[in-house]
Amino acid sequence: MRCNMEIKRISRFLSVSPQIDTGHVRQIAAQGFRTIINNRPDKEKVDQPLASDLAVEAVSHGMNFVNQPVISGNVTIGDSERFAVELHRAEGPVLAFCRSGTRCTILWALSEARHREVEVIMRFADSIGYDLKKYRQHMEQIAAFHKLAGN
Repeated sequence: MRCNMEIKRISRFLSVSPQIDTGHVRQIAAQGFRTIINNRPDKEKVDQPLASDLAVEAVSHGMNFVNQPVISGNVTIGDSERFAVELHRAEGPVLAFCRSGTRCTILWALSEARHREVEVIMRFADSIGYDLKKYRQHMEQIAAFHKLAGN
């Protein structure tokens, strides 16, 4: 178990972190989180805890657990839409995690591109240590689509 969790706050409702383990769940609950979203597939790395074990631990501490595994380096717009739906359903505050926190931040950024300036999203992500340059074009496409649709 890592001693410190590096939790980065995206908003009052959402924070992201690298991989957690069952020993972290009590701390996460004590910090006031109500929902954990797992964006990492099981067995991505041999020694990572299984989502089912984390879910049992989360429930035992009165939290909700959402398992939305996303393949590293292959975050899709569909993944971001599902993430947005899960966030909308979630009791907050929410902690989303993956291997490093990057996937979770990408999912958030793609979902935010529907109603927030891409440059603002990019600068914010960079300010908390996540480089989303690879996903700029996806965000711009989402923003353009929603602008045309009048959303």
